[in-house]
Amino acid sequence: MSTSLDQAFIKQYEREVHEAFQRQGSKLRGTVRSVTNVNGSSAVFQKVGKGLASTKSTHGMVPVMNLDHTNVEITLTDYYAGDWVDRLEELKTNINERQVIANAGAYALGRKTDELIINALATASTNVIVDNNVGMTLDKILQAFETFGNNDVPDDSQRFCVVGWKQWRELLQLKEFSSADYAGSENLPFSTVTQAKMFLGSVFIPHSGLPKDGSDIRSCFWYHKTAVGHAANSDVKTDITWHGDRASHFVNNMMGQGAGLIDQAGIVVIKCDETPD
Repeated sequence: MSTSLDQAFIKQYEREVHEAFQRQGSKLRGTVRSVTNVNGSSAVFQKVGKGLASTKSTHGMVPVMNLDHTNVEITLTDYYAGDWVDRLEELKTNINERQVIANAGAYALGRKTDELIINALATASTNVIVDNNVGMTLDKILQAFETFGNNDVPDDSQRFCVVGWKQWRELLQLKEFSSADYAGSENLPFSTVTQAKMFLGSVFIPHSGLPKDGSDIRSCFWYHKTAVGHAANSDVKTDITWHGDRASHFVNNMMGQGAGLIDQAGIVVIKCDETPD
């Protein structure tokens, strides 16, 4: 095999993997605090408490807020997604096997990124709305909205609510969620092919990877962007090696990432019944 041909294969594949990851990868990475190019095996996120304003006397010292500073350390883990591409089999097929595997690798890494973020959200235990007899209801949504207000969580268009697909169906049945009379025509879910919708100042996102217990109770998460941290010391990298004994390329996609809970006050867990209809 020509060396230049092999390099062309590798460069094209790497480009396709990165494009596929950007297009089909994580749905949640952009909804949390995220840092990249971390040096080392862990990342530290700072958490600052609430400040208190007070008065001072004439020529007196300006009062110090005495902010509570804490930090959260997130451990990064390496993840891999690889497969073989047989050189002659690729010539025989009428599909682009390289592109198929690139997409599969991007999906796998994207799901892992979302899994890390969801696992971090699932550790929240302070604000939990439980009614195991019903699914997603307007009352549960308003309870969560009230909790954010009581916790002084900023209403700054950086809140996100990730729900299961059954809860998404139940939301679409609420006129307050899906009717133009309430939400406005520009915010109808159908305008974005049911992938996301703005409601109560938050972006609602359906997701298939949320945890469900043995009693068919699905956990949905409504959170502020600053409440969860995600870190990466290596974004998606691709390594391709030729194995003459197999007459195949081995394609390995890899990344180093981690996620963790930063502030429980900014997360509300909504438990929803998902008993099969």
